[in-house]
Amino acid sequence: MNENKGFKNTAITVNMLWICLFVLVPNLIVVVISFLERDPAGFFRWEPTISHYIDLFDPVNARVFTHSLSYSFGTTLLTLAVGYPFGWFLSRVGRRRRPLLLMLVIVPFWTSSLIRTYALVILMKANGVINSLLLTLGLVKGPVSILYTDVAVYVGLVYSLLPFMILPLYAVLEKLDTRLLEAARDLGATRVQVFMKVVLPLSLPGVMAGSIMVFLPSLGLFYIPDLLGGAKSMLVGNFIKNQFLTSGNWPFGSAASVFLILVMVSMMAIYLLVMKRFNRSVMS
Repeated sequence: MNENKGFKNTAITVNMLWICLFVLVPNLIVVVISFLERDPAGFFRWEPTISHYIDLFDPVNARVFTHSLSYSFGTTLLTLAVGYPFGWFLSRVGRRRRPLLLMLVIVPFWTSSLIRTYALVILMKANGVINSLLLTLGLVKGPVSILYTDVAVYVGLVYSLLPFMILPLYAVLEKLDTRLLEAARDLGATRVQVFMKVVLPLSLPGVMAGSIMVFLPSLGLFYIPDLLGGAKSMLVGNFIKNQFLTSGNWPFGSAASVFLILVMVSMMAIYLLVMKRFNRSVMS
């Protein structure tokens, strides 16, 4: 008993030290730097200022954030539109085939997202697989511009984040009591009414969880817009990366990072509030 307690305390202590050292401390450093002046001769100098946060609301910088939010919302809606039917199918397919389909959803996690993005570049470029197939079939007269467009960025984001939408939806839909669906049909409800009045409200936790798990990462995935969208797709992740690595403006990059963290925390707070009200309505 004492050995188990000692192991538990040791594991908790190691995890807490790990979180403090590699999560809490770096974030605190970023927060502190965001309130310091930029030093052209170095990274920053110890002079307090809030000018970097004011600069975030400059029309040019604000456009980057609004553009990123629109991309994230669009990606979330697309992954929901694709992931919900698949999650429903996955929850209703036979138990023998379900492990295979689940494995096919999880398999992309076994490969680096960066490598999978480069694979999309090979598919979409002018002499890539898609254009070669279209030209061979005679469907187009010349290469179609796919790479370095908004379409390519959306495809890359949806492809990378789709499993994060499917798995929460499947977890909720798989537990859905089919007797409720049968009761709704017996009472004369159409398929659309069954979905809108029964399935969708009960699957709201999965929809919210999947949306948060897609929306938040899509704000910071800078390499997908870089590789698939080119210089035209400047999102907040690329913006922060450029401030640190290209411009050397660490204080401004830190301020943008803190602002992004606040946006993410706000989204999580909204999610928790919605789920709390949902649970209350279910209990009542």
